[in-house]
Amino acid sequence: MTGTIVVSQLGARMHYAVPRILAQEGQLGHFFTDICGTKSWPALIRTLPPSVLPAALKRLTGRVPNGVPPALITDFPLFGVRSAIRRLRIGNALEETSHAVWAGRHFSQLVAGRGFHGAAGLYAYSGDALEQMRAAKRQGMWTAVEQMIAPRTVVEAIMAEEMRRFPEWAGPPARNPFADIFAARERAEWALADCILCPSGFVRDHVVAEGGPADRCVVVPYGVDARERPRAAGRAAGPLRVLVVGEVGLRKGSPYVLQAAERLGTAVEIRMAGPDRLPPSLRRRMGRAIELRGIVPRQQMAAEYDWADVFLLPSLCEGSATVVYEALAAGLPVVTTYATGSVVRDGVEGFIVPERDPQAIVEAIRALADNAERRIAMSANARHAAREHTVDKYGGRLIEALSRLRPDRGQTQ
Repeated sequence: MTGTIVVSQLGARMHYAVPRILAQEGQLGHFFTDICGTKSWPALIRTLPPSVLPAALKRLTGRVPNGVPPALITDFPLFGVRSAIRRLRIGNALEETSHAVWAGRHFSQLVAGRGFHGAAGLYAYSGDALEQMRAAKRQGMWTAVEQMIAPRTVVEAIMAEEMRRFPEWAGPPARNPFADIFAARERAEWALADCILCPSGFVRDHVVAEGGPADRCVVVPYGVDARERPRAAGRAAGPLRVLVVGEVGLRKGSPYVLQAAERLGTAVEIRMAGPDRLPPSLRRRMGRAIELRGIVPRQQMAAEYDWADVFLLPSLCEGSATVVYEALAAGLPVVTTYATGSVVRDGVEGFIVPERDPQAIVEAIRALADNAERRIAMSANARHAAREHTVDKYGGRLIEALSRLRPDRGQTQ
């Protein structure tokens, strides 16, 4: 890889892992984002006592890309505030997708208008990248786009099927014209990209199935720096403790968690930590079989992992769920699906079960509850896998993937 790289990113995705990694390697040319807690008015607000700040404002000003030199950062705080206000008004999936299209296009235009600081390449994110990729190509730069989750057409098809199966969860499916616009942006970005970074084989397979160039798709699993904590060889007396983390909803496979919980009965205790938009009647039904923890602050999540014996995430569509990496670091055997995009190997760190199969979840959990030796072995394997998927290891994989790219209209070596 010759020259430096510009990164553009909405929000604090993965705690700014990509710009931090490139800055550490001396290869970050510039970083564009919406709101940065060390720049302009957010930096001034951070000087106020936290007790006087509203929670939403505290979250925004808490976006601090540690390890990225402030001189290399350009933020767009007015756009960021406008976007945050719009997000507060979102009431359904159609409005959410409409906002994603608006925010991605607007942010990408802002980045394209600022120039690329003499960099050789551009690293951006799917749906937020099209205008800046076009501008970078005009300057002879190579471009890389990270496809964070399966293509929008795939997500929409999965969600529509689940809404037909479980109308009580989110109502009947409705056509979303903004999804078509978002999907068109993704396809245009693939066509321009010299490298499409996919966090899992699940994402890569669907990009190719939707017409993306297979020869430019590279799988780069993520990494997290979750603190490894000692676990007792045995477990607490009583039912097996199962933890689920993430928004309670259709994409995460929550209806199948509920069905499995009802079949398992008192043989397990299941906790779900994450927000939900459930109607009261459904929340009451879930509450009879599952402990709904709601939103758990990040600093308190370690206690949730410590409580659990097993981690469960039967998602129907992800990129590569970082909560699974955190569960592995906590030494938890993981029951999950291929669609979660995890690095878990079936029978090694846990079990890979089919999507939409509550009975398979039941059988996997029973297998772990009934066989302490297997559970302990999978716990040890989980810790070993986590050590291979730290942020440093992720950085090495990322740099290797980008090292084949060079300028001159994005030609590869």
